[in-house]
Amino acid sequence: MKKLKDQDIQSSMSQIDQAWTLKGKFIHIEILFKNFIEAFSFMAAVALEAEKSGHHPNWENVYNKVTISLSTHDADGLTEKDFNLAKAIDLILQNYK
Repeated sequence: MKKLKDQDIQSSMSQIDQAWTLKGKFIHIEILFKNFIEAFSFMAAVALEAEKSGHHPNWENVYNKVTISLSTHDADGLTEKDFNLAKAIDLILQNYK
């Protein structure tokens, strides 16, 4: 997968939820849930989507907070794969609002 150029990254950022931020070679989001069970349920749904797409996030869970960072390691930066997974995560998140 080809690494995106800065202009393409900025364009792709406008297509995902505003909660996503650009941090170096990663797009990053922190999400707070009502409790651990809700956070873990969300992570399970994301895990299924990630496995299906063959692209796995860097993430962390502490009680009700889930932190996700996406980047394509093989490309040493951001690719369409990252933004496609971010869009899928955004759709999953709609079930928790």
